[in-house]
Amino acid sequence: MKLTEQKCEACRADMPAFSPEAARDMMREIPEWAIKDNAIERVFQFKDFKEAMKFVNRVAEAANQEDHHPDIHIYYNKVHIVLFTHKIKGLSKNDFILAAKIDAVVSSE
Repeated sequence: MKLTEQKCEACRADMPAFSPEAARDMMREIPEWAIKDNAIERVFQFKDFKEAMKFVNRVAEAANQEDHHPDIHIYYNKVHIVLFTHKIKGLSKNDFILAAKIDAVVSSE
């Protein structure tokens, strides 16, 4: 099943974070994202601030639906998104699901 067809599930603090190998395997479905430290991240660029904010609002809707919230940094027409599961201080499947759904937001614009 594709990541965009899955739902984020509540994490417990005692769950293990993905290993680097498992994280790399998950990257196949979200190739424009990069692994950095214990997170995945991507920078999106838009024509102006207004378009960037429209995107951020759509990302916020998707994040709320999944109850999994990214760190979002806005720089005029650029949006830098960082995903990791705070509870486990690393990557979980939820991060990859939300990344795929964020990619779907971009492709639907």
